[in-house]
Amino acid sequence: MKGHIRLGLLLSTIAVTASTGLMASSHREAPFITSLPKVDASDFYMFRSYEANRSAYVTLIANYLPLQDAYGGPNYFTLDPKALYEIHVDNNGNGVEDLTFQFRFQTNRQGLAVMAGTKSIPVPLSNIGPVSATDTSAQNVAETYTLTLVRGDRRHGTATAVVDATTGGSSFTKPLDNIGAKSIPGYAAYANTFVHTITIPGCDTPGKVFVGQRKDGFVVNLGETFDLVNIKYPAEELAPGANARSLEPNTLADKNVTSLALEIPTACLTAGTEPVIGGWTTASMRQAAILNPAPQNDKSVASVGPIPRPTGTELRGGAWVQVSRLGAPLVNELVIGLPDKDRFNGSQPINDKQFADYVTNPSLPVLLQALFGGAGVKAPNVYPRTDLVAAFLTGVDGLNKPANVVASEELRLNTSTDITPVGSQQDLGVLAGDKAGFPNGRRPIDDVVDIELRVAMGVLLSPFDGSAQDPDPASSGSRQLHFTDGALPNPADYLQVFPYLNTPVGGSPNGVSD
Repeated sequence: MKGHIRLGLLLSTIAVTASTGLMASSHREAPFITSLPKVDASDFYMFRSYEANRSAYVTLIANYLPLQDAYGGPNYFTLDPKALYEIHVDNNGNGVEDLTFQFRFQTNRQGLAVMAGTKSIPVPLSNIGPVSATDTSAQNVAETYTLTLVRGDRRHGTATAVVDATTGGSSFTKPLDNIGAKSIPGYAAYANTFVHTITIPGCDTPGKVFVGQRKDGFVVNLGETFDLVNIKYPAEELAPGANARSLEPNTLADKNVTSLALEIPTACLTAGTEPVIGGWTTASMRQAAILNPAPQNDKSVASVGPIPRPTGTELRGGAWVQVSRLGAPLVNELVIGLPDKDRFNGSQPINDKQFADYVTNPSLPVLLQALFGGAGVKAPNVYPRTDLVAAFLTGVDGLNKPANVVASEELRLNTSTDITPVGSQQDLGVLAGDKAGFPNGRRPIDDVVDIELRVAMGVLLSPFDGSAQDPDPASSGSRQLHFTDGALPNPADYLQVFPYLNTPVGGSPNGVSD
């Protein structure tokens, strides 16, 4: 057991929280958001761009609408035109947004129809023939979006449109989801045409934006976990030096998400001499809604005649109400208690003092000890857990802590940290000596499940020698165990260029057929 822990340990621990809809980063992380999948933020990434000749940029990616099955037609995974999607940046450490990038979406239907006998009948499909970047005549449903930069308070600051650097237009196009090779031949090349170069207000250097379906980059073993940890273990103990991190499948390997990706010049995100920025994403809906107003006569199919039917319209008004929030991964899953999960999703970083007890006195290590104390697992008996305050609320001294930080949950990135080239990136990030990885920002390759479980179990509490300087000699051995879910990220599953997350899984496994 020394140096490693059986897979069942971590997985059983997660199963304790399974009834609350946890794990998979922030997929279905709180009760209320399960009813609004289009505005469910699943992952947030923020890192210095490691594409060749792009080191002066920061990439920010907010993923929404998780757990997409590639074959999920005929109505694919459009974003909500009634929602406001935002990426926030705090560049002085005070827990308040200084820059906000706002995305608003519009779904357009072309109204394609076919002649069935003598009648023109609207089709039920998103496309009725092959679609390309230059020929959309067979595309029935298309999405566009606007992008706005707000400086200062996100609701009352100065808002200016971000425009296409080539056309000067303020409306951007989004690719169709990856229906399959017959519908969209060469999907990777097709999707690349939707990477737009943008002019950013107040920024001398252009950036990039891409919004579209991507392969989910998060890696975790979910299915066996939720089936009461129904995992087939090796009969023998893991041998010293064995790699327990690659013994289980990645349940999300065939899932897609919708990514809102930005690449912004670093100089346009930082302020003054402070190199550390904090970031998070939110989604908001209008406060009030009226569903299916009074029926109207629908004459869109003239041959049928007027039939009273609900229009399907949804009217919304009032102030924006935040329903989803995500900065660092797994916070609402494994840190925030069930009674406060919806509250956390509706809150702002500056008000995170209300959740402090969940960080200083965490429940997860206690659950681990209760379940597996006989196997040598012991929760650190060190309260308050100042190591977790650093990891989740302030940043770590000498790594990514702003000079004048106010405790608040954000994903923090030190933009002065050297980039680690792709071939040298360590998926355990800072724990493996790679200072450009999580929790100093987050790259797609970073295995945040393994990292955060080890941090929760006290790997940052050192030394581990049982001396008078050891913060808790009784848990010294447990703090060094290699907690893992057994699902290992594969560098080949990610792109080395913007938008970094890979081509989405196609809905049809076949190539083009007659």
